Amino acid sequence: MIHKITNEQKVGNAHIKILYPGKALKSVTDTGLGTIGRIDHANIGGNVTIKMHPHINDDILSYFRTGYAMHIDSEGYQAKVSRNKLMLMKAGKIFHHEEHMPEPLEGLQIFIRPKIKDDIPEVSFRDLEVSDSINEWRLLASPDSDSQLKFTSETWIYDISLKQSKEIGIPDFDKSKMTGLLYVFQGEVLLNANLSLTKGESLVFRNEDLKIQATENSELVLFIMNENSTYFDEGMYSGNQY
Repeated sequence: MIHKITNEQKVGNAHIKILYPGKALKSVTDTGLGTIGRIDHANIGGNVTIKMHPHINDDILSYFRTGYAMHIDSEGYQAKVSRNKLMLMKAGKIFHHEEHMPEPLEGLQIFIRPKIKDDIPEVSFRDLEVSDSINEWRLLASPDSDSQLKFTSETWIYDISLKQSKEIGIPDFDKSKMTGLLYVFQGEVLLNANLSLTKGESLVFRNEDLKIQATENSELVLFIMNENSTYFDEGMYSGNQY
């Protein structure tokens, strides 16, 4: 199964475009897709502060590609989150944080469903050795025991900077059990030589091999998850919104 999701299937405004993958797939029971609750693509002008606010039972990966955010939270953490520093907030029972963006920012905030309800809040960071993983998939976060950014649910997130005319497949995983979502953050790619995806568009696939060719320099984010695994789908933002 291959299903393309266009920009027109998102909701939001000029600053944040929100993808509810289940809703885009016309599910009538869940706005999310397995462990993926929602994906926010943010384009925010400079000198913006989002004041202290709560999250409950959301696992939120901040993936910023231009600009940065100064993060302050109720657990006492302060950090500059940027192209070179990722942050995973596991809100658990309840968690508050504030963000100040002194310059224009573009990036993703990815709302993943936790495995269980009301876990202990936790914040973790990852300093990237290089800003871009050129023509090679880079694992950003996973449930694996040695992962710096560790999900409790069965979710794996990769990224890649694929240069123009380069072609690549997808990481090896059990296609009979897992579902994939490919998101184009920048650029344009051609899938299996016949399906085009441009910036902001995405593709959900099951039991498929993909060949991805960049028709221009492109930045891609890949989600792999087990829809049949255990996860909690009533989080404040990651949960089912129907």
